[in-house]
Amino acid sequence: MGLLDELTKETGVLPESITSLSTEEMESRVREIKQQMGKKLFIPGHHYQKDEVIQFADAVGDSLQLAQISAENKEAEYIVFCGVHFMAETADILTDDHQAVILPDMRAGCSMADMADIYQTERAWQKLIEVFGDSILPLTYVNSTAAIKSFVGKNGGATVTSSNAHKMVKWALTEKERILFLPDQHLGRNTAADLGVPLNEMAVWDPIQNELIYDGDVEKVKVILWKGHCSVHENFTEKNIEDIRHHHPDMKIIVHPECRREVVEQSDLNGSTKYIIETIEQAPPGSSFAIGTEMNLVKRLMNQHPDKKIVSLNPYMCPCLTMNRIDLPHLLWSLENMMEGNPENIIKVDEDVSKNAIYALERMLARA
Repeated sequence: MGLLDELTKETGVLPESITSLSTEEMESRVREIKQQMGKKLFIPGHHYQKDEVIQFADAVGDSLQLAQISAENKEAEYIVFCGVHFMAETADILTDDHQAVILPDMRAGCSMADMADIYQTERAWQKLIEVFGDSILPLTYVNSTAAIKSFVGKNGGATVTSSNAHKMVKWALTEKERILFLPDQHLGRNTAADLGVPLNEMAVWDPIQNELIYDGDVEKVKVILWKGHCSVHENFTEKNIEDIRHHHPDMKIIVHPECRREVVEQSDLNGSTKYIIETIEQAPPGSSFAIGTEMNLVKRLMNQHPDKKIVSLNPYMCPCLTMNRIDLPHLLWSLENMMEGNPENIIKVDEDVSKNAIYALERMLARA
């Protein structure tokens, strides 16, 4: 690895050979590389990515969906994942050994996934077992690190997505008396509440203070929510809903279940990214929606559906900062390194971690 490549990997600062190019030159070079590589290269792009990157994606979708599609592309020797770190990890877990998963910018992460590290989780599990005994099944949102997925798999639990969370939480509560839901407290709370679990039977685990937050008899606790959240979705508020109701009384409000409980309760509709996209696509011309999710996706839906009135539920919302790390220059830089036989930012998950993470994923896929 050259000094410039090392600097790029650590800081995201790109060499002049990339930064000196115009947008048109970069786009032309990416197309050229894609054409030269053919099926040996596969570029998955998450819904929240910038349009400058999405235009080159071979598939666009949610994180698990993209990892599965990557695994199906056996001819692809390089999978350049336009998303964030935990997504690239899942792709590496599911793909074959001969396939290299590359993340164009190592700074592309997920604040939610980073709110639950393996050391905090193992420490929490020890204390929770002391309190509740062998009565807890762990579940983790796929928006988590490979290490957390592995922990959950090792302890008999499963992963969940925002699309299948209801099925998986329902299953988990038939397996054990209570669940530990990582790392997003809002998705866990909204899902459990939808299934009829009272809010007063939900506790919160604070990984920083290393303590259970609950006022009452702990024997009544059915759901233990990890104190984590999505920094984008948590910023949608009741005031945002009040403003839409006042200025656009006929507008439907649709939000992601990573939003706070009170926001989900006061909205007209809530569901996964896929659900939001499909709802907009299937709505008749003239429909109007205020959408509570990541801004890049909201803007893309606005452009794709000019026959509908679409606004962000929070007009001052910024795109997810970590999701936006990957841009056209970083995509080109990673492709150029790959073409030179010196691929950078290869994501490789430890074999033992992968094995248990696969157990967690397989338990989900068998049931949802």
